Amino acid sequence: MTTAEADTSAAADSIPTTTFSDLGLSDAVLKALRDVGYETPSAIQAATIPTLLAGRDVVGLAQTGTGKTAAFALPILSRLDVSQKSPQALVLAPTRELALQVCEAFEKYAAHLRGVHVLPVYGGQAYGVQLSALRRGVHVVVGTPGRIMDHLAKGTLDLSELKYLVLDEADEMLKMGFAEDVETILAETPKEKQVALFSATMPATIRRLSQQYLTDPDEITVKSTTTTSANTTQRYLIVGYPQKVDALTRILEVENFEGMIVFVRTKNETETLAEKLRARGYSAAAISGDVAQVQRERTVNQLKSGKLDILVATDVAARGLDVDRISHVVNFDIPVDTESYVHRIGRTGRAGRSGSAISFVTPRERRLLTAIEKATRQPLTEMRLPSVDDVNVTRLARFDDAITAALGQSDRIAEFRDIVSHYVEHHDVAELDVAAALALVAQGDTPLLLSAEEERAQRFANDARADRPARDDRSARGGRDDRDGARPERRARPASGTLAPYRIEVGRRHKVEPRQIVGALANEGGLSREDFGAITIQPDFSIVELPADLSPAVLQKLQGTRISGKLIEIAPDRGRPQRRR
Repeated sequence: MTTAEADTSAAADSIPTTTFSDLGLSDAVLKALRDVGYETPSAIQAATIPTLLAGRDVVGLAQTGTGKTAAFALPILSRLDVSQKSPQALVLAPTRELALQVCEAFEKYAAHLRGVHVLPVYGGQAYGVQLSALRRGVHVVVGTPGRIMDHLAKGTLDLSELKYLVLDEADEMLKMGFAEDVETILAETPKEKQVALFSATMPATIRRLSQQYLTDPDEITVKSTTTTSANTTQRYLIVGYPQKVDALTRILEVENFEGMIVFVRTKNETETLAEKLRARGYSAAAISGDVAQVQRERTVNQLKSGKLDILVATDVAARGLDVDRISHVVNFDIPVDTESYVHRIGRTGRAGRSGSAISFVTPRERRLLTAIEKATRQPLTEMRLPSVDDVNVTRLARFDDAITAALGQSDRIAEFRDIVSHYVEHHDVAELDVAAALALVAQGDTPLLLSAEEERAQRFANDARADRPARDDRSARGGRDDRDGARPERRARPASGTLAPYRIEVGRRHKVEPRQIVGALANEGGLSREDFGAITIQPDFSIVELPADLSPAVLQKLQGTRISGKLIEIAPDRGRPQRRR
């Protein structure tokens, strides 16, 4: 095993003249890269692509956000045989969201390769769609281990002619309990194939996997320096999840911002939060991975031109976003990895301008805050929630500024001066009272100054108005731990919080652990960690506490889940009473 190292902090110095054209990629792939504006490869891409094109196995150690997807997708597409209809490349990813991202990247890079078919295979999607595509013929399959195992068991996925295998985020797959599934899949593939394994870390299990299934791999390590801009002020606010919208509203009142990006974890939450902000009178829009490119470009242009002030986005949707007028970034949901944090706050404080980053941290997420401070080697300053008095001071200052600006329009002021004089003369009212009455007319129904009681009443009215168009699962708390991926038939959080026991037919003798159960059920059924209660593992079965109101659709999806290669046959357990959270 040979080792190569690349330092992303010095990438600009170490490979200043390297372009994608120098790496040996096919003309069609290079044309697609030019279309999307890619010119200079990242450190992991420059080191990995020539090695994979040469036919060698690779172990790539790099953090998320360093360009790993293009590092394996571009050489695979450059060597693809379009005439062969059975799968030539298989990419294993730990989650459906990552599988969809990888699939979208393949399709983008294959834009000028005629007849290339890429198929995402993941739990939660109907088998019929996948079976139809497999029958027609696909060249690249991107999937999660559980659903790939299902297709292999059914005989609907033929890997006999596989040439390329990629394990993306291998350490995450093992953390989620897919180690045995991955090894089972590897055993079903031809011996003569090229393997690329990408991981952020190199634990002993990954090392053993690479030694057993890779042939003399070239180990490429990218040292990523997670640094943040010195121009960006970084603060955090400890706030409970139910109070986040109110906290954001207060911050918007007192912060002098020009343009802002508010980051959330899920697609569903983008539109929900944007709607709540619009109900409060802010110019806000949402973008996520589901938004069409044309609409995305229109929204970004509105942000650039000042027609839009707040963009609510997911990590995936905001990648590559470069808008100078973004003065603030708010992490409505703090990211679970430090690379994402660095990328998010990198949207502000650009081109020498000052920026501000504010992160909402729930009490349970303090460890994430500690990890960010340790990785970036920069402390975040704790801020307090702006009070009603703070909001009123800001409102008065803005009102004063508006009056000052109006007084500067001398021609128009002269017209209204005559009108006021006429009113004073005919109604015997003091000029100060007339000025106050005109301010009242201009202000409308919304009070200029805020009282605690009025603030609460207005908040409830705004939330009711925001929720009225779409009282579905989008306003629910559930699913905040997922990435920017499809979550079909996502169930809203039950108001009662009632848990019920469910029995699954795997236990200690199948060598299962709680993390495997959580990983498998969450991946197949679109559940979040908050949906799980106690897990009791017996010799031949296990009892898992899940929300009592799981929909039939979710239960049907979970019926096909396999853990350690065994069908779990999930069903409500009638032997134990329900309990409340």
